[in-house]
Amino acid sequence: MAIPRILVVDDDPDMRQMMTQFLRQNGAIALPAATYAEVRGHLDGGRVDLILLDVMLGDESGLDICMTLRKEQDVPIIMVSALSADHQRMAGYEVGADDYIAKPFNPELLLARIKAVLSRAKRASSLVHRRNTRKFLFAGWTYDAKRDEVLSPARVQVPLSRRETALLQALLANPHIPLTREEIAAALDVTGESTQTGEALGRAIDVLVGRLRSKIEKNPKDPQILKTERGVGYVFGVDVVVEDA
Repeated sequence: MAIPRILVVDDDPDMRQMMTQFLRQNGAIALPAATYAEVRGHLDGGRVDLILLDVMLGDESGLDICMTLRKEQDVPIIMVSALSADHQRMAGYEVGADDYIAKPFNPELLLARIKAVLSRAKRASSLVHRRNTRKFLFAGWTYDAKRDEVLSPARVQVPLSRRETALLQALLANPHIPLTREEIAAALDVTGESTQTGEALGRAIDVLVGRLRSKIEKNPKDPQILKTERGVGYVFGVDVVVEDA
């Protein structure tokens, strides 16, 4: 397993040093930065797996930096700030942050949040990587990835939008595995489809799931294929057989 490379962006030298030392003691490669120019230098110079980004950076805004990075980078970003009101957290999510943690924080809590975000990002990459050009058979349905066709049990072709197809692909690759809305959205993000965050992102995924259910479920109000997993998100609740196309 690769050692995570984490970029610590804070204009307070004491806080920056404390965070980098703590991360290094816990098995990470911690790279310090205080300005957007230094962030760019690290990103251009090598792999960065996650960014801890302070909201207030002297004359620069962490929110503006996050927004700029999101236009060209999918690296996970955790905002760090002394501002902890709900609207301030939402501002972080709206510019593309993956998580938001308020100062002062327990270092162990920060470590747990970092591990969760890294795990989510890795799993999302796996969702996309596992898509292929095979046939997927499920509950009488067939998805031919090579032809990009969905056939009902009656052998009638059912048209899906690009986003509906991307959702189906992610679910077919992970039958019986509950997926969070964030994991699903991250898998869709790789195709450039989803740019929303926070509550808006969750609602967008719920709407997308509803549309797919309307096309593959006998009774969308009582789904038997694409089920809701309480407290988690959604799960593809039927077996999937994979054949060469």
